[in-house]
Amino acid sequence: MPVPFETLIPYAIILAMFGVTGAGMSKVKNMNNAGKRTRRSLDQWDKQMMDRDRRLTGHLRGQTGNHLPPPGFELNNPWRTEPRIS
Repeated sequence: MPVPFETLIPYAIILAMFGVTGAGMSKVKNMNNAGKRTRRSLDQWDKQMMDRDRRLTGHLRGQTGNHLPPPGFELNNPWRTEPRIS
């Protein structure tokens, strides 16, 4: 007994929405990483270097080949200190 095509329309819509959502998420992640692939399994060293790159270039995935730091970078310390208790 054949299945009427009207019963398959909701499944086609659901499948299309999964595809649109996946493509949209991929595009948003790509735009968020400046056109580069998403990084996975980041350890402490990678996070530290990404934070350094963010402080140098202003973007988390940006890198620079300039051997001199920008002005003000010497005062841009990533270590957070607690205020003194008096």
